[in-house]
Order: sequence, then structure tokens, then C-alpha cells
Amino acid sequence: MSTRSAAAAAGQDPAEAGDPRRWLILAVICVAQLMVVLDVSVMNLALPSAQEDLGFTMADRQWVVTAYALPFGSLLLFCGRLADMIGRKETFLIGLTGFAVASAVGGAAVNFTMLVTARACQGAFGALLAPAALALLTTTFTDPKDRGKAFGAFGGVAASGAGLGLVLGGALTSLSWRWCLYVNLLFAGIALLGAALPMAKKPRTPGARLDVPGVLLVSGGMFCTVYGFSNAASHSWGTPSSYGFLIAGAALLCVFVGWQSRAAQPLLPLRVVLDRNRGAAYLTMLLIGAAMFGLFLFLVYYLQNTLEYSAIVSGVCLLPMVVVSGVMTNVGNIVLMPRFGPKPLVIAGLLLNAAGTAWLTRIGVDSSYATALLGPLLIDGVGMGLIFASAFRTGTSGVAPQDAGIASASVNTGQQLGGAIGTALLNTIAASATTSYLDSHAQGRPTASEFGLATVHGYTTVFWWCAGILVAGAVVCGALLRRGPLPPLEGAPVKEAPQQAETTRA
Repeated sequence: MSTRSAAAAAGQDPAEAGDPRRWLILAVICVAQLMVVLDVSVMNLALPSAQEDLGFTMADRQWVVTAYALPFGSLLLFCGRLADMIGRKETFLIGLTGFAVASAVGGAAVNFTMLVTARACQGAFGALLAPAALALLTTTFTDPKDRGKAFGAFGGVAASGAGLGLVLGGALTSLSWRWCLYVNLLFAGIALLGAALPMAKKPRTPGARLDVPGVLLVSGGMFCTVYGFSNAASHSWGTPSSYGFLIAGAALLCVFVGWQSRAAQPLLPLRVVLDRNRGAAYLTMLLIGAAMFGLFLFLVYYLQNTLEYSAIVSGVCLLPMVVVSGVMTNVGNIVLMPRFGPKPLVIAGLLLNAAGTAWLTRIGVDSSYATALLGPLLIDGVGMGLIFASAFRTGTSGVAPQDAGIASASVNTGQQLGGAIGTALLNTIAASATTSYLDSHAQGRPTASEFGLATVHGYTTVFWWCAGILVAGAVVCGALLRRGPLPPLEGAPVKEAPQQAETTRA
């Protein structure tokens, strides 16, 4: 009897029974994840051209980014639970199709309103797609060896996607900014082939109900938090629209936590986040999101504005980090995680990222790529690979099958919230450091040379802050994580010892 027939006869999902097509499922999931990860960095490079073509202002330009981030960050937990309730494959395909359609509309935009609306729809469908993809991966691969390979591939995409987006964005922008959105149709078309594959389809849980108050509280809280930080980054921390939204967001999230402790069927069961390993994984993603989003942002500024590299050359400069992070993610998941567990990988990854980022503080206005940037980028690539190797897998480890979607959403939420917080804080720090440098060094109106030095001083100040965040994260997350490998999955196949296998055959 074939593997598929045996699986069907046993009432199992073929994808969970060792069916070779599970690797095709992995490819589909990775393509979809790559599309989501690429989109942010690709669009950042496309914005100047889009602004010139559609004629919107600098103030409006920020909304092209914010319109995507708001629904994405706000709806992740709701969509993660939705995937658990209505099915991960169904949620995955709805998110994938919607993301592609929204990208096509954005690429065809004739004015600012049409572009921003399309970006908001991209964010909403991305919130459906991202947790469903990770949940599918979690429920499809249960064999420990296969699971390591699968998370290695997925983590490699997540770790290297932003850098690849800069390369791809530079190339596509040279054709037209619209291709930065149209390219998603290619990724989606490839991934939609997965509709015919035997993805792990979980039956609906009888009697399951959506925690509507929880959805309203957490979505409102996340919306206010992301908007507050985004507004502070583009305007000022002292405006009511910044601190008012931040206070409202914190209040709503506090009420949400209280509600989850007493709700009959909570949106985010506290058992998911209170586990030490999973909680540390979510915190790690928040911190790496805060530090590395800022690192990428200011590195691109430095390469293009200070060293005057083109967009595509700037992206190529980051390729060594992309390659190393992809390799180390696979090494971490396949070789290191089964042997040592997440604790040493997270600590080493955060400290390596801190060291690489601290090294970047030596840059100057006329530094060369080989001496000032290549070494730190390689170290950061190793660190990011180790972190992504452990965080995705740890954040979804040990959860009940009905909680796989919400656990996956929590990993993504940590990264998105960290990115929003980090971008806002680090932009403020850079601007303040640049202004302070000019006040103390420039005599009257600053010359081009003085302004260049002040700008680089702002970048290096940000890099010191990033290094500090990462060191603090290594201490806190290292203290939370348990020693040793992750416990085996319930129901996962266990290899027999040679003596036991011989006795069984006898």
C-alpha cells in the first residue's frame, strides 16, 4: 500500500504521514512568506518614484507605509485565531489571493487614495496569510528531523527576506515603481499551486466560539499602539495624536490581558504566552524587530545618502548578510537546536548582533565598504540566523493543535510591534543626535561637510542604542529560556533504539 493510501486508511492527513509532497507544501509556504517579508523593503525603495509619479506630499508618503502596518499589526492575533477556527489552509489561500489582488490594485493606482487603500488591504490580507503559513508549517511537520529542516528553510526566508527585498526593489524600481507591487502576482501565482496539495486541514472544533470582546480589545490596542509610534516617528512625541494613542493602546491591552484570564474561550489563552520558552521567543522577536528594523533603515540611509550608492548597489552590499543568515538559520535548526535547544542560540545570536552593530559605529563619511561594513554585516548575519533558527520554532513549540494559529500570530506580532516601536524610537534618537552635533560643532549655517558628519553621528548613535537593546535582550531572554532541547512533540514519531528495534522484529 502506498504512503498516501496507508495514511488515508489510517485516517491521517497525508502531509503528517511522511508524504513526499510535504516538501512541496514547504516550498509554497516559503514563497508566500517571502512575498510578505519582501513587500515592506521593496516598497520603501519604490516610494520616491511613486511620490513623483502620483504627486503626493512628504507627509502623505509616510501613510503608504503606515497604511500597511496598521491593519497588519492590529489584526494578527484575530487572524491567527481565525486560522485555528475555520482552517489554516482556507485562511492561507484567502490571505494569499487577497494579498495578490490588493497588490495588483496598488500597482495600477492612479492617485494617492487608491495606493493607500490598496496598501491597507495588503496589510489586512497579510495578517491572514502570515500566521496561517507558520501554523501550516507547525502542523505539517511533526517528525523532529523533518521539522528542523522545514523551520530552517522558513527561518532562512524570514531572516534574509528584508535584504533580498532591497536587491529586488532596487532592480524593479529602475523599471517602474509599479513593478514593486506587480511582482507579488508572480509569488502568489506560484504559491496558489498549493491549493491542490494535501496541506494539514484541521477539522473545525465543535462548539468553538470567537472571543469578540477579546478581538475588539486587542485589535484596538494594537491599532492605537502602532499608530501612536508611527505618528511619533513622522511628527512629534509631544502631540496629542501620539501620546494619546499610546496611552489608549496600553490601557486597551491591559484590559485585554485581564479579560483573557476570565474569558470562557479566550482569543489568546494565557497558557500560550506564559510558558517560559514561548514567552522568551516572543520577546526575542520583539527586540530583534526593534533593533534590526532600525539597523536596516539607517544602513540604507548611510549607503545611499552618505556613500551615494544606487538603490540596487545598496541592496547588493547587504547580500553577504543575507546569505550568511540563511545558511546559519538552517545550521541552527538542523544541527544546533536538536542538540542544545534555543537558550544558547538566542543568547549567542543577540550578542553577535550587538557586537556587529557596535562595530558599525566606526563608520565615517568616506568609509569603504570592505573595511567598515563587510565584517559587521557578516557577524550580524550569523546572529540573525541563530535567532530566527530558534525563535520561530520555540514560539510554536508545545502548543495544542487548536492553538497553533494563535501561537504563530504571537511570533509575528512580536516582530511587527518591535519594528513599529524601534523605527519610531530610533528615528527620534537619530534626529536628536544630529541636531545636538550641529549645535555644538557648526558655526552658523552648517556646511555640507558638517551636515554629513552630523548625519553619520546620528547613525552611529542609533547603532549604539541598537547594540544596547540587543545586549539587554540577551540577558533577559537568556534568563527566561530553559536549558536543553525543546521537548518532543506530542504524537511525533520516535526513533527506536537499535536493541529495541531488533527485539521488536524478533
